[in-house]
Amino acid sequence: MELKYTRPFLNKLEDIFAESDFVLRYEKGNFKAGYCVLKDMKVAVVNKYYSLEGKINCLYDILRTIAVDENLLSEKNKQLYLEIKKQELAN
Repeated sequence: MELKYTRPFLNKLEDIFAESDFVLRYEKGNFKAGYCVLKDMKVAVVNKYYSLEGKINCLYDILRTIAVDENLLSEKNKQLYLEIKKQELAN
């Protein structure tokens, strides 16, 4: 899957979080990886000062590592999420 570094693609990734039971927050802080995931609380925090490309990379990495209930996702978002997860299995 080729990542597109555009605002609409960032919105698509954010939509997956909006439909899932994870909460996505943009905050300031010194994150070594650019983001922090609190799995027990189902919260993902991304550095709000990151560029568009940095935010997309962070959200993509987070979605590859967390388990989202696919039943909560719309068909379009489910398809994108499964494509992202397929990349994780390929690596």
